[in-house]
Amino acid sequence: MSLDDPLSFFDVSGKVALITGASGAFGAVAARCLSGAGAKVVLAAGNAGAMADVANTCTGDTHQINARPDTEIACNALVSETVKTFGRLDILVVASGMNKVAKIADMAPDTFEGVMDANVTQSWLMARAASAQMQAQGDGGKIVLMSSARGLLGHPAGYTAYCASKAAVDGITKALGCELGPTGITVNAIAPTVFRSPLTAWMFEDTNEAKMVRDGFLTRVPKGRLGEPEDLAGPLLFLSSRASDFYTGHILYADGGYTAG
Repeated sequence: MSLDDPLSFFDVSGKVALITGASGAFGAVAARCLSGAGAKVVLAAGNAGAMADVANTCTGDTHQINARPDTEIACNALVSETVKTFGRLDILVVASGMNKVAKIADMAPDTFEGVMDANVTQSWLMARAASAQMQAQGDGGKIVLMSSARGLLGHPAGYTAYCASKAAVDGITKALGCELGPTGITVNAIAPTVFRSPLTAWMFEDTNEAKMVRDGFLTRVPKGRLGEPEDLAGPLLFLSSRASDFYTGHILYADGGYTAG
């Protein structure tokens, strides 16, 4: 890399990326961003139809796996099929996860455990499987996890499971950043606030309810708007490329300044 060619720092062409939760909002961003930048992309999701729709928006080489990273065996199989298809694994993006909203008195323990499993255990299992392959290859790699501003901040509307799970993802990110740093593998997380997705689309609508909620939220966002999927693409490309080689264990807040004040 040379400062005379700064764009080369962000070059991921020819790299192999595995994206879990590829049918979701962030997974779709990751797929389009990395494939558009020249990476070979493996999409993994439980919703085959939605995943196929995402694949149709990608350019370059793609491969689809209809599976969720919900067990150790499944995570190892995702990495194995990626290597079988494209020969190696350079980038892991864990975009899978879930949220269940309920006040603590109304949330069943198995619901809490389900959110923790989807957001925490599955992130850990995927990082475990991917890092083993990357270490075997011997030339480093990039692991990008999905956190949230709610990993840092609480929320009054029944977010105990979600906030706890994202705080745990932050802890995994920092611990693995320390543990895997000597191997050349970086581990970082993107932590957005509200951005446009099927789950949040109602907040962008021109209704009195949406405007009231949106206006209240925006009093805390210095940029004065909600997030768009494209706002996650730049951070993802940075964390997936050589530009972030000296960054690990880092939580990158894509939040318009929400967590700054």
